[in-house]
Amino acid sequence: MNKLAIALALLMLAGLAGCNTMHGFGRDVQKVGSEIEEAASGK
Repeated sequence: MNKLAIALALLMLAGLAGCNTMHGFGRDVQKVGSEIEEAASGK
């Protein structure tokens, strides 16, 4: 039972870390898109 609880806790932590990583990746892509848009419009 103890090993199962530890395994589930580790899986939950890995899932949370993955969500934060994807959130950061999304912000990076959005920033690059904004910079390309500004360059194209000549600002």
